[in-house]
Amino acid sequence: MIEQYGWSDAATRAFAPHARAGHIPGRVVAQHRDGYEVVTDEGALRAKSSGRLFHEAREVDHPAVGDWVALSPGVEDTATIHAILPRQSAFVRRAADSVQTLQVVAANVDVAFVVTSLNADLNPRRIERYLAAAWQSGARPVVVLTKADLAEDQQGQVDAIAALAAGCPVLTVSARRGQGLDALLAQVAPGETCVLVGSSGVGKSTLVNAFLGEDLMATQAIRETDDQGRHTTSHRQLVLLPGGRLILDTPGIREVGLIDAEEGLGVVFDDIERLIETCKFNDCAHTGEPGCAVRGALDSGALDPARWAHFKKLGAELAAIEAKAERLAKEAERRRLAKLQKAYRTSKKDARGGD
Repeated sequence: MIEQYGWSDAATRAFAPHARAGHIPGRVVAQHRDGYEVVTDEGALRAKSSGRLFHEAREVDHPAVGDWVALSPGVEDTATIHAILPRQSAFVRRAADSVQTLQVVAANVDVAFVVTSLNADLNPRRIERYLAAAWQSGARPVVVLTKADLAEDQQGQVDAIAALAAGCPVLTVSARRGQGLDALLAQVAPGETCVLVGSSGVGKSTLVNAFLGEDLMATQAIRETDDQGRHTTSHRQLVLLPGGRLILDTPGIREVGLIDAEEGLGVVFDDIERLIETCKFNDCAHTGEPGCAVRGALDSGALDPARWAHFKKLGAELAAIEAKAERLAKEAERRRLAKLQKAYRTSKKDARGGD
C-alpha cells in the first residue's frame, strides 16, 4: 500500500535503523485535533506521537501531513509514532496565534500549486508572498488561476501574473466547466505529491473534487460582497488520485509567514535583485543616490512601484523575523548558562557542607 503513497528506495534506506528497531513505515495522510491518520502496509491506522517524541520535539518536529514516520502498531487499528524520517521538503508557516511558533503545513511535497481565483480577490502581492514561501519549501511552484469562466480579461490577468511568477508555469482552470484540469495534473508525475496553498474561497477543495470526480471535500459559496471565501477545509488531508498522484488540501492561509525565505525572495524578485547588483554603489539605499539602477527603473516605469514596495516590505519582515529569532536564541543561551551557574554554585555549596 505505501508504494502507492510515494514510498521509494531512498525512503527504504532512511528507514533501515527503524526497521531494525522493529518499527513499520507509514505516511501521515490526515491530521486531526486528537491525532493522525497513517497509511501502512497493514492498512490505515489511527496514530499518536509517543510521549518521548511529543515532549522532545520542537514545533516543526511534530508529525505533519505528508511525513513518513516509524510506528509500532497497537490494538484495534491504533499505532504510536516514534520517529519522523528526514523531510525532502517542508512548507512552513508561522502559527496564526503566535510570533514564535512554527507549523509545518505539508511535508515531502514535490509540487506546490499556488492557487488564486480570477475574481475580485485576485491579489498579485499575495501571490508573491506565497511564491516566496513555496520556493523556500523545496517544492516546484505552479501558479493556478481558478474560476477562469468568471474572468472578464483573462489573458490580461494571466499576463500580469506571469510577469511576477519568476518563470513558474501559470495555468488557468475552470473546475465547473472541466477546463484546464488535465494540464494541471500533467505538472505532477505518478507517485509525486502536490499541495494546494492559497486563501479561503479560491477553489482548492473544488479542484480536489474535480480531480477525484466526487465531492470528497466540502465546499461553500463565496461572499457576493467581496468575492472572498469562507473557510471549509477543517483539516489537512493527503488524497490519492487516479493515476497514482497524490494531492494535499490545506485550510485556507490568509498570511504566510516568511521563515528563512531569503532564497525564495531572491527567486521571486530576481528582476529587482539583478537591478540592485547594477547600482553604482554597493551600499546604495535606492533613495536618490547617483547611478541607482532601482530609481532609474522606477522613474522610467520599468519597475512597478507596488512591486518594489512589496519587495521592501517582505525584506523588512524577513529581517525582523531573523532579528527576533536571534534575540530568542541569545535569551535561551543566557538562561542555559544561568542554570549551569546555579547548578555549579549549588554543587560547590553542597561540597562545602559535606566537609
